[in-house]
This record gives sequence, structure tokens and C-alpha cells, in this order.
Amino acid sequence: MAPGQETTVGNGDVARAWARVRANLRLSAGARLFDQWLAPIQLVESADQADVRLTLPSAFMTTWVKSHYADRLVHEFRAILPGIRSVEIDTAPRVAPVEVICAEPAAPITPATVATAEPASLSERPSLDPRLTFDRFVSDASNMVALNAARALAQPGPVRFSPLFLHGGTGQGKTHLMNAIAHEFLAAHPGARVMLMSAERFMFEFVSAMRARDTYSFKAKLRSCDLLLIDDLQFIAGKDATQEEFFHTVNEIMAAGKRLVIAADRAPQALEGVEPRIVGRLSSGLVADIRPSTLELRRAVLTRRIDDLADVAVPADVVELLATRITGSIRELEGALTRVTAYAMLTGETIDLEFAQVTLGDMLRGAQRRVTIDQIQKAVADHFELKPLDMLSARRARAVARPRQIAMYLSKRLTTRSLPEIGRKFGGRDHSTVIHAVRRVEELRDTDRDVDGAVRVLLGQLEG
Repeated sequence: MAPGQETTVGNGDVARAWARVRANLRLSAGARLFDQWLAPIQLVESADQADVRLTLPSAFMTTWVKSHYADRLVHEFRAILPGIRSVEIDTAPRVAPVEVICAEPAAPITPATVATAEPASLSERPSLDPRLTFDRFVSDASNMVALNAARALAQPGPVRFSPLFLHGGTGQGKTHLMNAIAHEFLAAHPGARVMLMSAERFMFEFVSAMRARDTYSFKAKLRSCDLLLIDDLQFIAGKDATQEEFFHTVNEIMAAGKRLVIAADRAPQALEGVEPRIVGRLSSGLVADIRPSTLELRRAVLTRRIDDLADVAVPADVVELLATRITGSIRELEGALTRVTAYAMLTGETIDLEFAQVTLGDMLRGAQRRVTIDQIQKAVADHFELKPLDMLSARRARAVARPRQIAMYLSKRLTTRSLPEIGRKFGGRDHSTVIHAVRRVEELRDTDRDVDGAVRVLLGQLEG
């Protein structure tokens, strides 16, 4: 291509080029590395054909591909299509947007309607993670109630209870169970309408519908489904208009005798900033908690995941290292195993205890000193003789507000959470509130011995 000359990239050119790029990468990287890291890459539609967009299913894989293949992908595409300007590599959303299985309204699912329902086409099905099924969910006493409740809700026949409210910490299996429910329900009811979405997506879709003055379509899509699953409900805290619509949607689903599953990081009664009438509705069904994973569960999860890996040997002492040191969440535990096995494959080294310790150095050190916002809130509440819920409340009395500010300060200092995330954990507060709290405590530490002394005691307790 001559200097200054541009080559137009037409529709379909990028898809054909991507097929050739994949073939070239498979030949150059080898089948094993390609299948592990490059095969999951998906080409997604871009507003400008000259800007290629690729996605991967996890942030870890995205980081690895970016660091090892970003330049190579640009080179491969431009060798085929010189008009390509850029190649962006991102992580695909974990939860699909609202998707409707059947386009036309129908009566609630019954044995008669299921028998005659037409199976939905593949393109109409929600984008569920194929790995997240009941068969692959490892359980023990910490999550058995939630698992059994999820299985019961997914079974054919009359609805035994609705809604099902799942709550537990991040990465403990709530999203896995929601995907598993959808898989099981669709297997029994191929023509059913199923929607799986995050609360943030619910809010985004609703606000967009209001701006477009087409809330009817939004309401019709949600209320015509046979199974509705909404994740991370805590994110609608303080959003009055969204809560109003959510309440009416819940009412419609329950009144029609359909299935509703809600997940959050805390129990309904602890959802500060959520209207009492919503809390009451959510509490009227079955509330099942997923407690922090036990050592036995973490061992079982690792054993199950290792069984899925072909030609990879992970010694028992490495399994024990991961199970005892990576205790934050099951998701983090699986990420650590992936990192160890991937590095061994890329370097050709044998997995042993020393290799695992070197490979996971930062992760293991971080796991030793990691503190969660929940732990900070509890420690501050105990120190000032308050209730943990006071950390989330709207009370402005100094006896509550000052400890809450200290808890926000410690959360900013001791965790890697962003300001908006910290605000959400304190009753859905804005990030500017967190900034004010951090600055105020920093000022008081220089002028108020009591505040400085309390912070020092809490830092020693939490870091120790």
C-alpha cells in the first residue's frame, strides 16, 4: 500500500481475515497452546470494520493474550487487510444482556404447554456459560442448602417456592448456581422464556427504555418470561425509579406463578438502601446462603478441576498449598490453579511445590494479608460497640458517622476496591462520600488523638 493511501475494509472482510488468522496462529503456536489460550478468542461486531474487537471469557486470559499476542494479532490482521487500524482485546461480560427465548407472549409453563412447545432456536437462547452446570458444582455443608434449593426450583412441575434468594460473598458460587438453574430449566422446557441479567443491566435497560419512551417493551420482555434470574441485586440500592420497576416486575412474576431467582452479596434484611416492600417480597420465598468455603470444599474443587485437565499432573502438596492459602473465593482458587498449570505448560517445567510458590508469589503474599470490607466493617463496629448494620445505615449521628468514615478510610487503605465499590458496600453511597470520609479521617489523625489511636488499633488488628 502506497504512503498516504487507505484501504477500505468492507463488511465480511474481517470475518474472513479472522478465520485465516486463527489458522495461522494454530500452526505457529501449536495445537496445545492454541487450544488453551487462543481458541477461546471471539470476534465481535465493531462499529468500524477497521477497528477489530476480540474478546475472551476471563480477565486472566485477556491479560495473558494481550501480553503475549497483542502485537502478533495486529501484524496478522494487517498482513491480510492492510486497512486495519487497531485490534482491541477485551474480556467478555460474564452475564448476558436481557435475552428472550420466544418472541411472542404465551401462557405460563405447564406440563401441557411444555409438551407442545416448539424448541427455541440456538440463536435465541441466552448466552449461558456451558461449564456452569449442577454436575460441575462442588458442594459441602457450606453451600448444600443453596444447591438443593436451586435444583428444586429448576425441576419441572408446579413451582414449589418463588422467589429463591441466594446470598454469599463474591466468587462463592452464586452465578454458577444461577447458570445451572437456567441450563436445567431449559433442558426440561425447551420452548421456555429465560432471562439472566445483572441488576446493573436491569437498571441500564430500564433507564434506556425511559429515555426512548418505550418502557412498555421493557416491561413486556421481563414479565413474559417463565424464569427470570437477576444477579448482584445490591447494586440497585438507592435507585428509586429502578426499585419501583423492579418491585412491579417481582409482583407480576410471583402473581403469575412463575420462577424468580435473585442473588446478592448479603441477606435481604441487610440490603441497606433497598425499599422495605422489596425486602419483604424477597424474604417471602426461600432465602439460602452460601457460606465461605471450607478447607475440605477447596480441596474438592481443586481435585475436580484437576481431573478436567488433560496431561497435567498436580502433586498433593501443591493442592494443599492452594487450598490452605487461597481462601478468598472459589473463583480466585480456580484462577490460581489455572495460573500454575498454564505457566508449567508454557515453560515446560514440572509442577512441584517450589514451582507453585514462585509462580504464585504475589498471590500467596496477597492472600496472607488480604482484608475484606466486610471484615473491616465488623472490626470497626466491634471497636465502637455498634451493630454491623450501622456501617450501612443512613444515620448521621456522630457516634455512628465517625466510625463509618473510619471504616471507609480503612477500606481504601487496606483493600484494592475502587471508590465506587467501597461506596456500594456502605449502603450504596456515592464515591464522593468515600473521598470525603478518607480526607476527613486523614485530617483528624493529625489533630484528634482519639481518632488516630482508634485507627492505629484497628490497623494493627486487621493487618495482624
